[in-house]
Amino acid sequence: MARVVVISTGGTIASRWQGSGFAAEAAGRDVMAAAAVPEGVTVEVVDLFTVNSSRLTTAHQLTLLHTVHEVLADPGVAGVVVTHGTDTLEESAFLVDLHHADQRPVVFTGAQRPLDSPDGDAAGNLHDALLTAASPAARGLGVLVVFDGRIHAARGTVKTHTLADDAFADPSAPRVGHTGFGTITVQRRPERPQPLPLPAPPAGPAPRIDMVMHHCDADPVLLNAAVAAGARGLVLVAAGAGNATPEIAGAVADAVAAGVLVAVTTRVPGGTVAELYTGGGAVDLAAAGAVLTGTLRAGQARTAVLAALLADVPAAERPELLRRLTAAHHPTAAAVPAPAA
Repeated sequence: MARVVVISTGGTIASRWQGSGFAAEAAGRDVMAAAAVPEGVTVEVVDLFTVNSSRLTTAHQLTLLHTVHEVLADPGVAGVVVTHGTDTLEESAFLVDLHHADQRPVVFTGAQRPLDSPDGDAAGNLHDALLTAASPAARGLGVLVVFDGRIHAARGTVKTHTLADDAFADPSAPRVGHTGFGTITVQRRPERPQPLPLPAPPAGPAPRIDMVMHHCDADPVLLNAAVAAGARGLVLVAAGAGNATPEIAGAVADAVAAGVLVAVTTRVPGGTVAELYTGGGAVDLAAAGAVLTGTLRAGQARTAVLAALLADVPAAERPELLRRLTAAHHPTAAAVPAPAA
């Protein structure tokens, strides 16, 4: 029997009607009651917290990260499933992936419809997540997102639809695999950077990291306000392949000079950020000291900035660390090497 530990954190999969809307309230055992457990799998439940994921804080995410490591300290555990709200699932999954050095799978899943919905999707997603977490074929793949029969790598995977069952994808890369007929099929093995050591819990408040989106008529006011508010990290959600204006590039240079770690992503769904344009484009933003985040989008770019700020490295080395964390490769080779024993 494969022992899988389910860490319950709330979200739609744990939500019930509150009279005016839905909110997370169900305990992990109630969530698991909705699922058919795959043959050969035994389940243990950890109730970590019960919140809608739009209300998650960095403190919640670090608690989850440390809990995953504590669970995997038991060599008898085959894998971990995290039930999570879909709004910020991509951020929590990526944070765990950046610090996941274990061969055993950690699988995030959730639901698009509430727990007590008669046509809910919780049962199918839970079954597939348990199946994946218990499968030897999932070893060495890092942290995964399993939703609607599809298996995705945590890195690059974002919520792509507000309500549809098939809610997650990496717009810049193919999925890792799929589930079906009681098994999983792995189609590619994602490349990942060297995992980071587990960060110590912050002694005080978590570092402030803000996002600013570029748009027509944008100016540096919001970016400068974030720096004035004490931001230690910034994510500029630029246009196109990572472009803004000369004024914003100047504000980025000032922020970097003040010790702020700045990342640049794009508001375009798919493709990489690239140094193509000057006049406030990615060429100038990179020259100002910002780190271009490849195919990572806003939430995961912010997560990478958080991981770099929490890492035990000198401040001067954090931009290079952020470059390493955001460098992404998306192999599409058909051949899939055998998983590690």
